[in-house]
Amino acid sequence: MEQERRVDATAQQALAVTIYNADLALIKDQREVELDEGENRLAWRNVSAQIRPETALLSELSGRLELAVLEQNFDFDLLSPQSLLRKYLGRTLQAIRTNDAGERISESATVLAVNDGVVLRYDDRIETGVVGHLAFPDVPENLRDQPTLVLHLNASRAGEARFELSYLTSGLSWRADYVADLSRDGQTMDLSGWVTLTNGSGIAYRGAQVQLVAGEVNRVEEDVIEPAMMERATVMAAAPMPAEESLAEYHLYTLPRPTDILNLQTKQVALLAAPRVPVNRELVVQGQAYSYRTQSGDGWTRLPVAATLEFVNQDGSLGVPLPKGVVRVYSKDSRGNAQFIGEDAIEHTPKKERVTLRLGESFDVTARRKQTDFKKLAGSSAYDYAYEAAFAMELKNAKTEPVTVKVLENIPGDWSIVQENLPHTKAASNLAVWQVQVPAEGHTTLTWRTQVRH
Repeated sequence: MEQERRVDATAQQALAVTIYNADLALIKDQREVELDEGENRLAWRNVSAQIRPETALLSELSGRLELAVLEQNFDFDLLSPQSLLRKYLGRTLQAIRTNDAGERISESATVLAVNDGVVLRYDDRIETGVVGHLAFPDVPENLRDQPTLVLHLNASRAGEARFELSYLTSGLSWRADYVADLSRDGQTMDLSGWVTLTNGSGIAYRGAQVQLVAGEVNRVEEDVIEPAMMERATVMAAAPMPAEESLAEYHLYTLPRPTDILNLQTKQVALLAAPRVPVNRELVVQGQAYSYRTQSGDGWTRLPVAATLEFVNQDGSLGVPLPKGVVRVYSKDSRGNAQFIGEDAIEHTPKKERVTLRLGESFDVTARRKQTDFKKLAGSSAYDYAYEAAFAMELKNAKTEPVTVKVLENIPGDWSIVQENLPHTKAASNLAVWQVQVPAEGHTTLTWRTQVRH
């Protein structure tokens, strides 16, 4: 059999890593390799421990050699005392111990079992466990010190060429994290974005050109190896920012310079910086749709008043595609110190889209709602009926300044509001909206009567 040639990372000429959102990355590893004419076996070392071997593709970039890939094998059984012992099952090794006189004694022994401990057969006995240590004559051929892809090739002639090995792997992921710093008047925010890279693939990627794909790439579900617990090492990167471009139905972000992504490491690099983005802060309360179709005798029901922050991803302040991630919002207190006031997740957001963040619930503004009247107008079945229902919502404000509360009511079926003490807008086919002014340290009661037909 032809001799195996090791292709180490020292032969590496270029490395590119494209990371997707869902624990998936594309590796493109270029190395200089010397081939013999005819069949060659290349041990391409330091590939990802979570490589998907069926996706591996070897390309000869120089165009100087014609070759055919005959076979490829991924050797992931790595060298360790236990794996070495398993490979010697049924084989002979040396058991070495020191007697009471300090003399070193070596005996030949055959490995009978390695399950829950080792069982050894000597010439005159069988022993469990090891007193002293074991000496192995060599390392088995298919036991590697690092993950290795063995490629069996046939080359038309001898020569040196540059090869690129590309493959998909698990264990690499990225996400976007955003920090929003609200101005004192609450009218604008400074938004900064960070890309958080996590590597649990089993190897380090040094000097890699890193690109990030934002979007949901379709994948066939399969079992994956869970990465080990990550050791966090945060590195704040300075400008310039990553370059962004469209890629089919996705967006591609290219980091401005090569970077190292070490194994079991989390790294952060700057994604964007957008000062003075206009925002709109709202208090929102939402009622329940089921109460329009049934009589409720529960009396007053307390409803949460959500504190929200809204902005538009538009040119002039922001206007770049935003990868999905978490936005953490800070506001300054009376002493000028930034205080955390809430966070929310956003989906992939293209330009000119509106983003609404739910930051939490208001402490000083409260709401309660009750059904004040209910009657059936017509109908005899679940698909042919008409109801009339009346409601009251009391809004209280303990703040020293007035507030506006947006009231959302999801109303089913064909509906109309026949009576109300404040005007509403029909924001959607099933949504009525009121903007209710609540005075400082006071309260306002909203009332309405609705007819619903199915």
